[in-house]
Amino acid sequence: MVGRHRPTLARLRAVGGYGRAVNRIKVAVLLGGRSTEHEISCISAQSIVAALDPARYEVSVVGIGRDGRWVRAVDGGLGIISTDGRLPEISADAPDADLSTCLAVDVVFPVLHGPWGEDGTVQGLLETLNVPYVGSGVLSSAVSMDKGFMKSALAHAGLDGGRYVVVTDRRWRADPHAVLTEISGLGFPVFVKPARAGSSLGIAKVHAASGLPEAIEAARKHDPRVIVEAGVVAAREIECGVLVDAEGVPHASRCAEIIVNERHEFYDFEAKYLDDSATLVVPADLPPGVEEAVRDLAVRAFEALDCEGLARADFFVRPDGSVVINEVNTMPGFTAISMYPRMWAATGVDYPALVDRLIADAIRKGTGLH
Repeated sequence: MVGRHRPTLARLRAVGGYGRAVNRIKVAVLLGGRSTEHEISCISAQSIVAALDPARYEVSVVGIGRDGRWVRAVDGGLGIISTDGRLPEISADAPDADLSTCLAVDVVFPVLHGPWGEDGTVQGLLETLNVPYVGSGVLSSAVSMDKGFMKSALAHAGLDGGRYVVVTDRRWRADPHAVLTEISGLGFPVFVKPARAGSSLGIAKVHAASGLPEAIEAARKHDPRVIVEAGVVAAREIECGVLVDAEGVPHASRCAEIIVNERHEFYDFEAKYLDDSATLVVPADLPPGVEEAVRDLAVRAFEALDCEGLARADFFVRPDGSVVINEVNTMPGFTAISMYPRMWAATGVDYPALVDRLIADAIRKGTGLH
């Protein structure tokens, strides 16, 4: 029966010490998914599996195909991933998995990005099955996934998230002229984004009102709900990781900066994953007062959204040192060279230790209301 057996604290401490644990913790790494960030999930999962010490963990890999099929290799390994294309993905030939069997584990690491994975849907399934999992719960995952609701929650907590307009499917179809008029009030440039997508997919920087309809339609291919954000001129792009300690208290990492060269107007999908047009500086060269302000805001955002386990907060720092929070990701990219692990490595927590801490936290908090 799914969720029947749980590791005790004593067992958790045992696997945290030296030597081989008698009873290894059973971890299912969940990857893929139906979102447009499917491939990024596969890359992150490969890194996590490689970091899990086989003396401490009994690891299985469970995939969700683009069509929603749950799959698992016969040996529970990474054989379900195809690497024939530019980026890895769940193989169409991967065998179907029995849900109750593949989730009969101590803890799940759902390294899923985007809708149907990072948005509270899988978290709700795991809660129902009483299976502990890494990361935020249902509500915080759902709110953080939708950039409009996330910005509303952050503003309620007193954090500056910049000016924006949410374009719902109903509003766009009913009166696009009124929507375009409202957006023009933000000034230009603006960034047009799918409200519930990540990895910079479907994002466009628009410099004039004439470019808005095309950009909105392009974003709607990823999500019928769109957000348009006022551009923050001449700002530096700064990121900060948040990780909880053994008691569940959040702490901020050193900051990082993204510097994009002139080939890209912003940090888009190509710059992130397919070429070397962006320089990632870790730690960022920030005045001490500015870095401390960013780190404080990252923790405040984490708590305002009721996040758990981990998150990455993205900011704009203006020339005068003032800070605007752009968004919070509850399951950031997790390859060994992704920003989140790199920021924590610069703070003194290496990649394997980071994965260990997240699994320990998931077991500590368990499931249910807390």
